[in-house]
Amino acid sequence: MELVYRIAFASLKGLSRTFADEIITRLGSEELFFTAPERQLACVLGFNNKMLAQTYRDEVLEKARREADFIARNNVKPIYYTDADYPCRLNDCDDAPLMIYTAGKCNLNASHIVSIVGTRYATPYGIDFTNRVVEDLSRKLDDLVIVSGLAYGIDIAAHMASLRHNVPTVAVLAHGLNTIYPASHRNIAADIVRGGGMLVTDYRSIDAIHKGNFVARNRIVASLCDCLVVAESADKGGALITAGIADSYGRDVMALPGRTSDKYSAGCNRLISNNVAALVESADDIIKAMRWTPKVEEGYQATLSMELTTEEQAVVDYLSQHDEAQINQLCVALNSSVSKLMALLIEMEFKGLILTYPGGRYRLA
Repeated sequence: MELVYRIAFASLKGLSRTFADEIITRLGSEELFFTAPERQLACVLGFNNKMLAQTYRDEVLEKARREADFIARNNVKPIYYTDADYPCRLNDCDDAPLMIYTAGKCNLNASHIVSIVGTRYATPYGIDFTNRVVEDLSRKLDDLVIVSGLAYGIDIAAHMASLRHNVPTVAVLAHGLNTIYPASHRNIAADIVRGGGMLVTDYRSIDAIHKGNFVARNRIVASLCDCLVVAESADKGGALITAGIADSYGRDVMALPGRTSDKYSAGCNRLISNNVAALVESADDIIKAMRWTPKVEEGYQATLSMELTTEEQAVVDYLSQHDEAQINQLCVALNSSVSKLMALLIEMEFKGLILTYPGGRYRLA
């Protein structure tokens, strides 16, 4: 029954962490808040409003009983703000939820937690950066967790990169654990749980999904981490909101810069120019900024250059010097026919050496 009272107490409207502590200090328990007569509560607490109304408390309690049944049936683990395994980073934030609901097993108090967010309209540039950062962080840091929001674009790229490199990843949801949104990410959500990650939400299964949930969810993405990385963002968007929240919590914010003509780098460039975010281009930049100690990499060395053919090396050298090129430019520079070079570029793309961008442009991966 204690769980029911905790669920009910955590779902009271307008209840902050500070206010919750004050109520429990005066009453002694969550149970007494729901069982004491309304007049007695008002006397002890020194105020009287709709929160103390018997009808309201009874309604909240009944919904909590239904939620407790859902938790028991679906192997959900609730974590209350006074529990020992409540995420310690959330304790820094007064608007953190009193209760979170989780599926999966993941250490939310890991030594290194990085949140990665960005536009839902991710480009190859942002996705490649996300993949590289997660891969490199996985090699260089122990006890690492990657956090994101399971949305389209950069979010799902961060989760998928984590799964590929065996990094526990946390998906923070804007709804209860009775559903997954977007529905197309259900299989990935299941893989996250099976892969040692976790689904986290402060919403109950009975809570309706609405637009405001996604903005509110961002505060958990921002507060669960040591640092937040914005991989791509237009001039407006949820990633910028999350970056602002993270900054207000005192988290380190970092952003991937892009060309001024690139729509989905505009937000990142503005974060950097406004000194809200530090410029980041690699995992090493994150590790250096956070003053983390990387682990010793045994047996790892870059063998890419030794594996390249003469023709591949020529393409790599040209793109290294010019950042990007179209096929006609490469044909002239490398004195090659279009058909021969096209076959080479396709092979290099399959090997993960280069990326194709809109307009027939090629860049190094």
